[in-house]
Amino acid sequence: MVDLEAANQRLGELLDRIDHPRPVKEGQRLYCGLDLGTAFIVLVVLDEDGNPVDCKFRFASVVKDGMVVDYVGACDIARELKEQIEGELGVELEECAVAIPPETGSLDGGAVRNVAESTGMECIAVFDEPTAANLLIGTKDGAVVDIGGGTTGISVFKGGKVVECIDESTGGTHFSLVLAGAKGMTFDDAERYKRCPEHHAEILPIVAPTIDKVTTIIQRACSGYDVPEVILVGGTAELTGIEDRVRKRLGIEVHKPSHPMFVTPMGIALGCRLTAGGLQDG
Repeated sequence: MVDLEAANQRLGELLDRIDHPRPVKEGQRLYCGLDLGTAFIVLVVLDEDGNPVDCKFRFASVVKDGMVVDYVGACDIARELKEQIEGELGVELEECAVAIPPETGSLDGGAVRNVAESTGMECIAVFDEPTAANLLIGTKDGAVVDIGGGTTGISVFKGGKVVECIDESTGGTHFSLVLAGAKGMTFDDAERYKRCPEHHAEILPIVAPTIDKVTTIIQRACSGYDVPEVILVGGTAELTGIEDRVRKRLGIEVHKPSHPMFVTPMGIALGCRLTAGGLQDG
């Protein structure tokens, strides 16, 4: 079973860098991960040793079901995040990687790359989201499930290699639609409501059927493979108790790290470092 202690420690360091960036020297090589999500755009910066340097994020509605639907808006936010970090660090960010939902490379990989390069950074790699997440998680045998705002992406690993990688259109947006209908809220109000941890105990039974749909997607992806555990990441996995319901339905171990929303963006940045340095994972 994967040990999440190291990942949780690095995630804690990353969140601390949001308000307390790590000082860097001019000329120090930095590696960036840009995550264009349905609900948030996140930019993570790591140093040469893979340590978190800075992190900034912004709520956005420029992506829908894993596809960029507001290209100009995405470029503007990505550029603003980059400029904010550069202002804090006093250096220019030059290299980045990005990620896309599995099976969407031919449809949207170029758009996501172009958003990154519109900021002035060189995009040196494009990953699928759950595989990028696993660069931080480090499972050798299991399934990494990225439950984002619009889609659920799943990578199944055997011996450290990806043997299955799929994406389906169910995610946090669907949770919000169900919540809005149940409570007579607008969609935007439901989005805000579900982000408050104090509401999670109330929300969980309301969105349970949608969680079960996500679980069915996971079951299909894992069918035919002996999957000993599932690790949930992504913004929608922030919902308290979601892992318990998925575990009960799947009948296997299900875990999630302490800050699942930031796993994929940090994994993307780790992928940038690995690609740029020709390093081996781990």
